[in-house]
Amino acid sequence: MKDRTVQAACRLVMEPIFEADFLDCSYGFRPKRSGQQAHAVIKKTINAGHHWVVDGDIEKYFDSISHEKLMKLVELRISDRRILRLVRGWLKAGVWKDGRVTETQLGTPQGGVISPLLSNIYLHYFDRLWHKHYAKLGKLVRYADDFVVLCRGEKEADRCLAALGNLLQRFDLKLHPLKTRKVDMSQGKEGFDFLGFHFHRAPSFRNPAKRFCLSWPSKAAMKKVSANITAQTSCLYLRSLDEVAESLNRIIRGWTNYFRVGNSNRKFYILDQHVRRRLHRFCCRKFQLVTWAKTALKIERMNVLLAATVTPSWRNSHATGL
Repeated sequence: MKDRTVQAACRLVMEPIFEADFLDCSYGFRPKRSGQQAHAVIKKTINAGHHWVVDGDIEKYFDSISHEKLMKLVELRISDRRILRLVRGWLKAGVWKDGRVTETQLGTPQGGVISPLLSNIYLHYFDRLWHKHYAKLGKLVRYADDFVVLCRGEKEADRCLAALGNLLQRFDLKLHPLKTRKVDMSQGKEGFDFLGFHFHRAPSFRNPAKRFCLSWPSKAAMKKVSANITAQTSCLYLRSLDEVAESLNRIIRGWTNYFRVGNSNRKFYILDQHVRRRLHRFCCRKFQLVTWAKTALKIERMNVLLAATVTPSWRNSHATGL
């Protein structure tokens, strides 16, 4: 606890100094910046004609950061020896595994409060080099170690892939061979996942000849929230119905408030139906009820409103939960 408290204090001192230098293309783990802002920039750029996307991911990024290079980058803006000694100590602290402390030669502290800031400092100079030498190839949007480059043509996308590989080698990093790919969105046949959203170009309802970039929760995001809801409604004897409803409210509100910026009505409806099915199953098993009518009556008596999390006509209203 003492170590995490000191890390938080150190981050409060260092963060404003580096925030003055960080570029607008970075959205991860920064104050007043979020994945929703990156989502808006991506949709706007694709609709502006950047239909070729390089979806990139850095392989084992947080475990591959060079301590020596990171400290040199920190020393460019921080001269206080006490702060530098603390940062160097956190990097060399090691990892507790199987009852032993393993020395760390690479990477940032796992779960450390200051780790996101250090990772942004390391990739900030990657952002600078990209904008200095390769900005003409495409627009870079980065969230921590995940990023996309939005290009206008296939040639630019091919050159972008080669440039990214060469640029990351200077930081002792490399692209993930399976998660990095080139996506053609010009015909609307392909899409890509980023920050939990799936981006896809679809025809306009009024003019099918025109296509616009739409976004909705990805399959992985749907699977994760569905599994979370299932887990919350699986504890029959340890939790009351009120407690289950309260926990589901937190999950549903947080999830829908994040994905509300996309075209997510159908996914919200699917989530709504899943919640209803799980509550029906929960009540039938816990209260030994058979029919849905008796289940709904039991819920009403317990002052828990069984309603849609969001409706198919949901647009700009806040998520209502249960």
